[in-house]
Amino acid sequence: MARNPVAEGWRSRAARWLPHPLLTLVLVVLWMLLLNSFSVGGLLVGLGLGLLIPIATSDFWPGRPPVRAYRKVLSYSALVLWDVIVANLQVARLILFRGNERLRVRWVVLPLELRSPEAITMLAGTITMTPGTVSCDLSADGRSLLVHCLDAPDAEDAVRQMKERYEARLKEIFP
Repeated sequence: MARNPVAEGWRSRAARWLPHPLLTLVLVVLWMLLLNSFSVGGLLVGLGLGLLIPIATSDFWPGRPPVRAYRKVLSYSALVLWDVIVANLQVARLILFRGNERLRVRWVVLPLELRSPEAITMLAGTITMTPGTVSCDLSADGRSLLVHCLDAPDAEDAVRQMKERYEARLKEIFP
């Protein structure tokens, strides 16, 4: 396939002026919500901020992480959303119907096969977002994650579930 230098030049100019289009949109919408009223002047200021802030901070943004399968990202997001809902109900049941003395609170070390910083961050965030677990520390070599579990009768089973449910899917998404 032949390269089109005109299209590539346009894309590079657009990327310079609009390095993070989603951030620009979010900033404009947040600005308008903060104003709590609509005016052309407010919209212009919001657009100005929405364009200026991403340009000013673009040097500090890391490159986009390589993602292998975007469909798997959607599948993973749906899984995490479902797990958050189910875990909320489980934690509510634990708190309401089981005494503190019957909780099996446990610290577990989750050995990581992931090497990508983005994938490790995604895993740690997923664990923390799921009620009943909190990722607390990443080892200095990045090969294990310390996780606090509110109710884990078996540490090995908790580790196995996190690896099978989340880490295996993230390995398919991130190279």
